[in-house]
Amino acid sequence: MSIYSRNQKIKLGLFILAVIIGVGIILYSSNLSKKIAEQERIKIQTWAEALQETTETPLDVEISKTLYKITLGNKTIPVILLDDSLNIIGYRNIKEKKAQDTAYLQKRLQIMKEQHQPIVIEYDAGHKNYVYYEDSELLKNLVYYPYILIIVFSFFIALSYFGFSSSRRAEEDRLWAGMAKETAHQLGTPISSLVAWVELLKMKGMDENLIEEVNKDIQRLEKITERFSGIGSTPVLVKDNLLKILTNSVSYLKIRTSKKVEYILNYDKNGELLIPINEPLFEWLIENMCKNAIDAMQGKGKIIISVLEKKDKVLIDIEDTGKGIPKAQYKTVFKPGFTTKKRGWGLGLSLAKRIIETYHSGKIFVKNSEIGKGTTFRIVLNK
Repeated sequence: MSIYSRNQKIKLGLFILAVIIGVGIILYSSNLSKKIAEQERIKIQTWAEALQETTETPLDVEISKTLYKITLGNKTIPVILLDDSLNIIGYRNIKEKKAQDTAYLQKRLQIMKEQHQPIVIEYDAGHKNYVYYEDSELLKNLVYYPYILIIVFSFFIALSYFGFSSSRRAEEDRLWAGMAKETAHQLGTPISSLVAWVELLKMKGMDENLIEEVNKDIQRLEKITERFSGIGSTPVLVKDNLLKILTNSVSYLKIRTSKKVEYILNYDKNGELLIPINEPLFEWLIENMCKNAIDAMQGKGKIIISVLEKKDKVLIDIEDTGKGIPKAQYKTVFKPGFTTKKRGWGLGLSLAKRIIETYHSGKIFVKNSEIGKGTTFRIVLNK
């Protein structure tokens, strides 16, 4: 299983957990809201019955203290009382100043009608009063409560995930940097020996062309050692000729790859295009991109490198005639660990992305691709 697949499973697991908890919070809050709504209706029902009994109590009979407490006990639920002609004859828990506005009072009444069925008070004289009410502030706030909880919970999930990811990445970066520096150190000894062997071959009169190619390989090994020893530190960008770097990189690869691979360079190979660049890293990038293209073409096809200037940007297109990339994988191919090969670390394009976007402040993406016909990667660099 690739690193990318494991990361995707972790993300999916966190997402499912967040959804389950979110749904649980909403269901629990919804159930709680229903219970509070039922309690409020019972409270208003009791209040209406107490009001009815108080109204029907003869003037010469003292009102029960319990009834009196019940009628004054509702201090949270807004209520409007209508007579049997549906005229407003009273209200409770509505600000006095606002209640003086008839239009405002009618608007509140309409809200109450939409929220709840009225409670009917029937009197012995055959008259009826209607008690309309709306949800208390507590119940209204409870509607938003689960969403607030979900937002807070999601924030902490995201914070924990990114904190965990950052910590893990930092640890992995330190591990890879340590391994890279140790590799560079170990390469030093055989490179020194190769230099000595080349000098010995020169003394023995070996073919100069052969010795030159061996020297190029030694120089490449020295560059690779420099790259590995520099991992973990910020690379230095200097003004250099991009066209020359591209040409030299392709010239080195051309001799060392199959003759069935044709390299086409769509730019002036003797021209000059100076931009801020790190030569060793960029050569590493071109080498990785071309090797990926050769793998995609199964060792046979064309690699076309084009350079375009556009205002303050330089566009580099690397096109191959390989098997192509499905559109769904345009971004996935740059993830560490993603590979379609049976053997491989899946680090080539991930490394390319880091070199371009992190170290050169540029962009790299799949410009276009067609299954069975090939792929074009575009690199955007700043002049």
